[in-house]
Amino acid sequence: MPQDSAAKLVRIARELSRQVGSLEFLPPIRHVYNPLEYAWKPHRLYLELYGKSPKEIVLVGMNPGPWGMAQTGIPFGDVEMVRGWLGIEAEVGKPPGEHPKRRIRGFACPRREVSGTRFWGWAQRQFGTAERFFARFFVHNYCPLLFLDAQGRNLTPERLRTGEREFLFDACDRALRRMTDLMRPRFVIGVGRFAERRALEALASAAVMVGRIPHPSPANPSANRGWEDQVARELSRLGILD
Repeated sequence: MPQDSAAKLVRIARELSRQVGSLEFLPPIRHVYNPLEYAWKPHRLYLELYGKSPKEIVLVGMNPGPWGMAQTGIPFGDVEMVRGWLGIEAEVGKPPGEHPKRRIRGFACPRREVSGTRFWGWAQRQFGTAERFFARFFVHNYCPLLFLDAQGRNLTPERLRTGEREFLFDACDRALRRMTDLMRPRFVIGVGRFAERRALEALASAAVMVGRIPHPSPANPSANRGWEDQVARELSRLGILD
């Protein structure tokens, strides 16, 4: 059963990648990276290593950051945390139409991803080993695509045009519902308000409690004031952590 659930996760990810990979986006979007394609090898390893059993809690992020999942294929995928704590390293290719200011270097990327160091650093300090963390938790990005404008600035999915959001969110909602049906969590926790809103809409008819923790990005002012303490309070309030 555990191996079977991981294989089903792989299929869900592949289907989501194909669906969103066929979408087209108008300016200001100029570059779209799909790490489920060019960074598929480490992403598949992630699913096979840590998606093997039903989960109590699924944590849902927004979409890849340029120095995180865009480089490693792993949600909140700071290179050093992915390699050192998650124990994952694999070949990463190149997206088509790469922006010169946002080159993909995979596990050779020298830049740290602050959201990833905060997120996985919290998990490491709280649970010790990745195996203990993933015995209860799974981490998934709602949208697998990174969007950049002509200057290489990161544009979040909520900034897309209405019609573009519709098709994208439809595919991402279906993938989240399939993953939730497979993993049977008690809680789906959005990492940030956007992910919480999408989970509430996608899972409106599911027997699951939806909550939120703050996003660890330094662009979120509250995350720069004791992010781990905020996470601990919210997860304790939900009865997830003592």
